This record gives sequence, structure tokens and C-alpha cells, in this order.
Amino acid sequence: MLFRSHWKSRYKTISGAADCWWRPWLVLLWWSCLTQSTCGSGALEESKHLVIQREGEFDVTYNDTVTSENQTIYAFNHTVSWNKTEGVRVSVDVLSQNLKSPILFVVRQKQAVLSFQVPLILRGLYQRKYPYNHLGRTLCQPPTKSASETQYFFVDVSTLSNQGTNYQLRVSRVESFTLQTDKTFSFTASPSQPQYFKYVFPEGVDTVIVKVSSDMNFPCSVMSIQDIQCPVYDLDNNVAFIGMYQTMTKKGAITVQRKDFPSNSFYVVVVVKTEDEACGGPLRFYPLRPDELIDAGNRSKILDVVVSPAIKSEVYVMGMLFCLGIFLSFYLLTLLVACLHNKRAKKRELFENLADTSPAETASLLGKNGDGKTPASPNEYGSLNSTVSSEAVTDGAPSLDSAASADNYGYLERPLENVGRSRQESLSSIEEDDYDTLDDINSDKNIVRTKKYLCVSDLSRKDKRVLSKKYQIYFWNIATIAVFYALPVIQLVITYQTVVNVTGNQDICYYNFMCAHPLGALSAFNNILSNLGYVMLGLLFLLIVLKRDIVHNRALSCQDINALECGIPKHFGLFYAMGTALMMEGLLSACYHVCPNYTNFQFDTSFMYMIAGLCMLKLYQKRHPDINASAYTAYACLAAVIFFSVLGVVFGRGNTVFWIIFSVIHILATLLLSTQLYYMGRWRLDSGVLRRMVYIVYTDCIRQCSGPMYIDRMVLLVMGNIVNWSLAAYGLIERPNDFASYLLAIAICNLLLYFAFYIIMKLRSGERIQCLALVCILFTAVVWGFALYFFFQGLSTWQKTPAESREHNRDCILLSFFDDHDIWHFLSSIAMFGSFLVLLTMDDDLDTVQRDKIYVF
Repeated sequence: MLFRSHWKSRYKTISGAADCWWRPWLVLLWWSCLTQSTCGSGALEESKHLVIQREGEFDVTYNDTVTSENQTIYAFNHTVSWNKTEGVRVSVDVLSQNLKSPILFVVRQKQAVLSFQVPLILRGLYQRKYPYNHLGRTLCQPPTKSASETQYFFVDVSTLSNQGTNYQLRVSRVESFTLQTDKTFSFTASPSQPQYFKYVFPEGVDTVIVKVSSDMNFPCSVMSIQDIQCPVYDLDNNVAFIGMYQTMTKKGAITVQRKDFPSNSFYVVVVVKTEDEACGGPLRFYPLRPDELIDAGNRSKILDVVVSPAIKSEVYVMGMLFCLGIFLSFYLLTLLVACLHNKRAKKRELFENLADTSPAETASLLGKNGDGKTPASPNEYGSLNSTVSSEAVTDGAPSLDSAASADNYGYLERPLENVGRSRQESLSSIEEDDYDTLDDINSDKNIVRTKKYLCVSDLSRKDKRVLSKKYQIYFWNIATIAVFYALPVIQLVITYQTVVNVTGNQDICYYNFMCAHPLGALSAFNNILSNLGYVMLGLLFLLIVLKRDIVHNRALSCQDINALECGIPKHFGLFYAMGTALMMEGLLSACYHVCPNYTNFQFDTSFMYMIAGLCMLKLYQKRHPDINASAYTAYACLAAVIFFSVLGVVFGRGNTVFWIIFSVIHILATLLLSTQLYYMGRWRLDSGVLRRMVYIVYTDCIRQCSGPMYIDRMVLLVMGNIVNWSLAAYGLIERPNDFASYLLAIAICNLLLYFAFYIIMKLRSGERIQCLALVCILFTAVVWGFALYFFFQGLSTWQKTPAESREHNRDCILLSFFDDHDIWHFLSSIAMFGSFLVLLTMDDDLDTVQRDKIYVF
């Protein structure tokens, strides 16, 4: 009677093939329990557990009750075809409150099983629990090769609760389950109601960009790209299991390549997280009881998704050709300027030779040039060549080379002709200390360097060969540093990129995802390619310096009086170091952009500190060749700067103790350096330094009011201290998150201040700036202005969470391949190259001026 009453209930049975599988087994179980005494009480209990099966219909809401004594099975069927995908979504809502046992829903499909409980408990940080009574899940769609196929799936509803629990069930079709190219689709998602959609690659499209956007910052969400397979991981606690994924607030973008998906299609999954901490949001709840359930409130989010074709291979080729073309043009321009300068130099040399020859020799030269007379004999040519001035020799170089001849050398305290040949050839036996340790030399330095008005001849007294060796160490040291620094960096970034590709976690790297073009294993090839300018222009600068070095050495071997006794003493070691640093900046910046994040940001800035430091040393060396810092001291100081940069990135964020210590060290270092520069190194840091300071203050400020002895130096150092103390106060008060950029700003401000002081003092001393140097200065200033504009666009920032960083992402602006940061790379490399040329050519006007007439400042 129980079985008959069950079949006469209000529930309808399924006809046909759908019900044949369970009816014989149920009849057999019922008959065996009635006829066999061995069933006992266990069989009676099992007979009380009712299995109710219903034929389900789409878009119908079922209101029902489930207990531990009954289980309901809803059977659905729908037709699928290979050329059309239709999504199916199951929505469940539990109406009962204070449930002791959840309801279990199991969806059985042809190739997958999906199960979930209601209330759904999602965990957050510190094991906080958030219950959700309303769920919506999209069913995975198994692929089919048939033109049309009917597929069945069943929804089983059960619970272990003795109390009746009311629920609502609704199964509906998702009409817009397949995304269309370049068509925006809007939808709503929540932690318990994730959404995913299918996209199929069109013919001829190999790469697409999936962009998800929202007007709401929070709740935090996750977008994921997964292969067409079951199950689909679409909950907060499992969305990171497979595929590529990234957190997002307002923007998210992932570039997808056809080669990564053999089925030529993929799912776009969007999940709203239970908490906002991953996106930089606050943690609202701090429960004291670990088992307490927290109401998460309304965490629904409206989002838009659009899939657009990415750039084609032709755009990659155009981008690479454009990048190469820009920087190769500088090689061509340099060659053109060099040829023009050589032509002018030859004409000037000819006129100077004519001015120094007799009338008969002049007539012979004119005959040689086409007036019909007999050309001069070879001996006469030899006499002419021996009269060539040093200016003619040095000016025979290309335009940029003539600038180099103004750069550095001489020191004719000990003429080369007075030194034995064996002495000249054994430079390794010459040490700076050989000429700088005797007591009378120290006495002489105290007299010379403390004069009120110094000339370059006063500070270029050491043997040129000694100083050349000293400054060449700059180049060899930075080359050694570059090798030992670059090798582990390259290894590390390759590991980073491998981790990103294997795990699919795109929160590891802070790209501009709106304009990140992959190539092979590289996720943002355009950001790497744009660093080519640093390498190519650094190499070009090294070639220019090498040419100038050769021309200068040729002039020295010819005993050119201008090269020996005139102009700024020339030492090219620092220039070689600067060119090498520029090339390394390009290499390390490219390594950083393989996977940019806060742990490897020092790769991008380390050689920027090097470049700023070397430029300041070069400016100081121009007028102070004898007392400039050694390579070991300079690189030790730069190593200390990089050390503080790393500490600031790791510990500096909001750490008051760190900022106090750093500000104190910054101010003390500024004072020590100011003292060193003001007294030209003629002071001692010992136990009596305080006594001497008090004595100077008493004699110069109290006993008699006398101004500083070195006015110009005092002005520079006062301004430098004001700037550095201000920067130290700003850092202590504001405590900026980007400590590395703050430290770089300190170096650049000091470099600009010293450079401006040098230019002003040069003009004030009656010196002039030649046309080539003036063009370089104006060109470099303009390029720096545009470069800084693009630098401050800020397309990403590792000071924030990855999701917040993506809010700054923007589309490409140049050739559909390069973004604002790439243009910063282009312009900054050109600006640095121009800055180096300014340092190289700035004192070309002094090539024929005696060193005792060139002022030190």
C-alpha cells in the first residue's frame, strides 16, 4: 500500500527510457524486504527513505521540501549541436533559516558531476566563514561531434536533517553563453553565483585580448581563462587551480593565444571573492569565535566582458623595424656629422698650412690645387705636415670626436719627452702613490689647493699616465660588476617567467595588460624591445669616446702643444664606464620588464644610480683631475646606495624608525661631502675635528665677521645642503612607498644642481659653449621634458596590489604595439645619450687655452 500510494501521489513519473533504469530495482528491493525475515529493522528503515523522481522543465521554479527521509531527483534533457553551444544554469535558494544540516545538490551529467551544498560556506582569511543561501551555477557543457544530440542530466536533492527544509530550484538556458568578437556583454556575479562564458577563435585569429571591466572597485573579483573541460573551477576556493587568472577591481585583461588551447576555444570565468583584501580593500570583520558565521552582505558586481583580436604578426615586425630604425638613425647622423667635421677640419688645416709657408711653397700648393703649376715635392709636404698645429690634429676627428678632445688630459708637469722610453712603456709600474706621498708634496698640496683662486694647472700636477691608469679602473670595475650582476638577474627573471607560465598566476607580474604583447615565453615583449635604445646608444657613445681617445693619443704622440698643455685634461676612463652603464641599464631594464614587481625593481634602478654617480664624478673630474675619487671609493659608495635602496623597498613602507635612520645618514653624508668639496680634501676627520670647527667659528664669525674664502663653492654647497635637507625632511614626513624612486630622485636633483652650477660658472668665467655642445644641451633638455611626461603616466605600480595596479592600465598609443612606458624607454635612452654628449663636448672651447688660465669651480 505504501508503494501504491507513492505512485498515486501528485508527482508524475518519467516515461520511456528515463524511468526504466530504476523501477525493476525498486520492486526487487521491496519484494525482498517483505519476503525475507533477514531484512529486519534495517530494511524497514530503508523502505521509509523515499526516492522521488520528477521530470524537470526549463525556466520553471520548483518549490519543495526535503528531509532525511526523502530524496528528490529532477530529470532534464536538452538538445545540443556541434555548431551551437547553449549554456544551462542551475539556481538554488534555501528558504528555511537556522539549518543544522545543509542541503546537498548533485548534478549528474554525461561527462561530469557537479555537487554543492546550501548554505554554501566560503572561507576567508583567518578561517572566517561566510554562508550563502542563494546559489547559481552554470553547468559544464560536454563537447559533441554530432550534428544534433539529446543530452540528459539529473539534479539530486537530499539532506540529513530530520527537519523539513524548504528550497527553490530553477534550471534555465543561458542564451548568451558564447561570446562574440568585439561585442560587449554585461552580466552580474557574486561569490555564490559565479559566471563563465565560452569563446571560440574565429578563422584567421590566433591571439585575442579578453577584457573585463566594471564601474565598481569592490567587491574584489577574479577573472580566469580555462580550457574547455569539466569540471569548470568557478568558486573562490578553486578558481586558481587551472588556467590563467588575475584579480581585478575595475579592469582586467588577459591575452590568450590559440596555440595554448587545442580545442580552439576557452572559457572566460569571473568569480567574486568573499573578501576584498586581495584587491587592497579593508577587512571588515574580526570575529573572536572561530566557528562564527559572518553575513557577507550584498557582494553582487556588475561587469562587462569583451573579446577583441590582438595584433597580427605584421605589427610585431613593424614595431621591431621602428625600434631599430630610430636608433640606427643616430648612427647615421653621427657618421654624417663626423664626415662634415672632417671636411671642415681639412679645409682649416690647408689654410693654416698656407699661412705658415713661404710664397714659393704657397705657389707650389696652389699649383697642386689646379692652377697649372708644379705641385710641391714630397719633402715639402713633409715640412708642411710637421708644422700642423695641435688644433688641426685634434680637429681632424669627427664632430663628436673634436668634443672629446676638449675633455681631459694633459698634465705637463712631467713632459713625455723627458721620460725614458722604458718608463713610458711600463705603465704598470707607475702608481699614484709614487708621486703623492712625500712630505714636501703634501706641503705643496696644502699651499696650492688652499689658494683663493685655483686654475686647472694647479689640480693637474700628477703624471698623466698615473691618472689614466687610475680612471681606466672605472671601466674595468663596472664591466666586472655588470657580469656578476647580470648573470643571476637573467637566471632569476627566467625563473619568474616560468612560474607565471606554469601556474597561470598573472598577479605575480605588474604588466600593462591592456598593451602586453607576448612573444614565445615572454608575456610583454614590447616592454623588453623598447629597451634596445639603451644598448645601441650606449654602444654608439663608446665608439665616439674610442675615436676621441685615438685622436688624442695621436696628438700626444706628435707632441702637439695644445694636447700637452692646453684645455681640460683628458681622461676617458669615466666616459667608457658611463657608456657601459648605459648599455647595462638597457639589459637590466629589459630583465626587470620580463616580470616587473617590487622584489626585482632594483634591477631597473641600480645602474641608474651608477649613471647619476658617474656623471657627477665626471663633472667634478673635469676641473679636479688630481683629487677626484678613486674607482674603489666611488663604487663602494654606490654599493651603499643600492644597499639602502633594497632595505627601503623591503622595510621602508610606513616604517618610521627606518626613515629616521636614513634621514640622519643622508644629512650627515651631505655635510661630510660638503666639507670635502669645500676644502678640496685638505681636512681630517679625527678626534680634533670638533675643536677645529669651534676655532674656525670663533675666529671667522665671533672674533671677526669675515665671509667665506671660497664664495662660489660656498654658494653651491649651501644650495646643495638646502636641497638635500629638504628631500630628507620630505622623506621623513611623507614616507613615500616607492623608496627606490625617491632615492633616484635625490641623485638626479644633485646631478642637475651641480650641472646647472657648472654651466653658470663656465659662462661667468668668460668661457663659451660651442655650437655642437649648445645643440646637444637644448636637444637633451627638450627630450628629457617629453620623457618625464610619459614616465609620470604610471601605467602600473607595484606599490599597490596587482588589482589596483591594473586600474592604471591603458591601451597602446604607438603603432598599436608600444605604450606610454615604452615611449619613456625610447626618449630616456636618447636623453641619456644626449646628456653624455653634453659632458663630452661641453669644454671643447678650451682646447687651445692654457691650463693656468682655466678656472676651477
